[in-house]
Amino acid sequence: MSLGRLERHITTRPLRIGVAALQGAVSEHADALRNAADRTGLHVQVFPVRSKADFEATDALVLPGGESTTISKLLVRFDLMERIRTRVADENYPILGTCAGMVLLARDGGEQAARTRTELIGVMDIAVDRNAFGRQRESFERDISLDLVGLEAPERPVPAVFIRAPAVTRTWGDARAIAHTEDRVVGAQEGRRIALSFHPELTADTRVHEAFLKLV
Repeated sequence: MSLGRLERHITTRPLRIGVAALQGAVSEHADALRNAADRTGLHVQVFPVRSKADFEATDALVLPGGESTTISKLLVRFDLMERIRTRVADENYPILGTCAGMVLLARDGGEQAARTRTELIGVMDIAVDRNAFGRQRESFERDISLDLVGLEAPERPVPAVFIRAPAVTRTWGDARAIAHTEDRVVGAQEGRRIALSFHPELTADTRVHEAFLKLV
């Protein structure tokens, strides 16, 4: 049991979930997490993460979408990049990454990440292709099946919003594909880390966030 989990077990303090407030749908993720907490009955505190001190107070982190190269530079600037890697290695730290967050979690960001020299957090055994669906299809919605650990009513499709979305091109090690559309992998899970091509926070369905909270 990690120190954080032991502390919560002893003190019954709330789960402290941080949302990286660097780019993307920060408030939407925060609202989804709070709604998910209400539906699961979990005691959760949600707050933005803008500094290393903010991050150290968290039990888990959500990485919203945005532009992965910009987010990467901000993670480095605010001394968060290496600290996230360390906590994953030392504590099996939980992270949910959506869209650009998926790219940042990958160990291999593909040709585009290499060309732009985007530094990745690199804590999931996945390779990704940024903008896999092409700029001609910048946004679309689809109901997809999701094989996510802890997902309530897994037989019911999850509404998924894709915006210039990446896709997983390869998994290895302990990572596994958990969602597909158009013959592409659009979701992966590796233990307590989840990477999604789509934006669950932009729908009224909070089951993804509920499942994430159960991992913490």
